[in-house]
Formats: sequence, structure tokens, C-alpha cells
Amino acid sequence: MSEPVGLKRLVTNPTLGTKVPEITVLFWVTKIASTGMGESVSDALVKGTGPGVAIPAAAVLFFAALYLQFRTDSYVPWVYWVAVVMVAVFGTMAADVLHVGLGVPYDASTAFFAVVLAAVLVVWHRTEGTLSIHSVNTSRRELFYWLTVMSTFALGTAAGDFTAVTLDLGFLASGVVFALVIAVPWAWHAGLGRNEVATFWFAYIITRPLGASFADYFAVSPGRGGLGWGYPVTAVLSTLVVAALIAWNQRVGTVGSAADT
Repeated sequence: MSEPVGLKRLVTNPTLGTKVPEITVLFWVTKIASTGMGESVSDALVKGTGPGVAIPAAAVLFFAALYLQFRTDSYVPWVYWVAVVMVAVFGTMAADVLHVGLGVPYDASTAFFAVVLAAVLVVWHRTEGTLSIHSVNTSRRELFYWLTVMSTFALGTAAGDFTAVTLDLGFLASGVVFALVIAVPWAWHAGLGRNEVATFWFAYIITRPLGASFADYFAVSPGRGGLGWGYPVTAVLSTLVVAALIAWNQRVGTVGSAADT
């Protein structure tokens, strides 16, 4: 019987250790929570300080987090997940700039970011011959990995807003739809053992609108179909949840490293 998707370790290069975590249930929970945090923190910062302050500040933290990630020689849980969180925050702002700042409709921005993501994946595959995260064991492949991650966040942000606003499903209904959609690649691989790489990236894209839709549902007013917690409160609560999950990842990663020695 083939090993389920996400339970395999990445191939480790002798000169560059594993830079991506094992794709387990904890990975998916942390990933989805980070998307909700990215949505709420991004909106709270932009609404609270204005885009002229929030976006440059987020950009600085984003590049600082990626710098730390690229400086490590192997997977360091808290460094990796801080980078993911900053991709979530800055990626949300980048996607929102097209609609809010430039007036680009959500259907057009969704199509645009889909083309960007496809281009990144094509170049990655033609350069490296694989899109598998199990092969992210060189600096160049890690660069492609983070370019892909950034593209998936931007696409997911636009797609979530497209279903909730343009299609008028609302945030709760959008969240439910994406929860059903993300089950498709899992069932496809678990039931049929088909294309681990494609199912992983498909699910990875859907985590963004899934988490963000529920974050928006918690934050927006009842008049807009939400619970009315507000973005500042939602941002604080989601940050606490993600911080706890990062600490858990760090503990699991540390215990695993000790067991391997």
C-alpha cells in the first residue's frame, strides 16, 4: 500500500537540509489558520493605519522573514512558519491592491493570479523537472517553492473575494464551498492514489480562500452576513491561535530532530 500524501519526508541534500516540513495534519491545520490570520491582520492593519503605512511595513517584515528562512540550512519550524505568516499578510495586501487600489474586478484579478501561478509552475518544472515538495533541497528549488507559495496566496485571496462578493455567496457560504472543494484532492489521492504533486498544490491553493472566508465571516458586520467581531479582535484571536500552533510545530520539530540523532 502506498504511503498517504503528506506522510513522506523530503529528500535531504547533503549540503542543504530539509527546508519544508512534513505534510501532516498539523501542517494543514497550521496552514489554514495562517491564512485566516493573514486576512484578518492585513485588513486590521490597512484599516487601522492606512495602506501607506501598512503595506511598506508588511513588505519589510515579509522580506526579513524570507531572509531568515533562506539563511537556515534545514527546516526550523518557527522560522518557516513566520515566513508563511508574512506571506499570508503581505500576499493578502498585494492581492487587494489590484481591486481596492486599481479597481480591477475580482474575476479579472483571479484570472491574473491564476496565470501568474501557472507561469511560476511551468518555469519551475522546466528548470528542475519536478514540482514535488519532496525535492525542495536546493536553494533554487526553495526559491521556486516560495514564489509558488506567494502566488497561491494571491490567487486564493482573489478567488475567495470573487466567490463571496462577485458571486454574492457571502463569506460563510464561500467557506463551506471551499471546505467541500478541498476534500476533493484528498479523496482523489487517498481513494485512487493519483498524482500526489497535483493534489498537494490544488489543496494548498484552496487553503487560502478557505481560511480567509471564515476569518471574514467572523470579522464583518451582521449586515454583511458576518458575526461582527471586527478585524482587530479577529486578528488578535487568530494570531494567538497561530502562535500556539507554531509553538506546537516547534516542539514537534525539536522532538523529531532529537529522535533522529
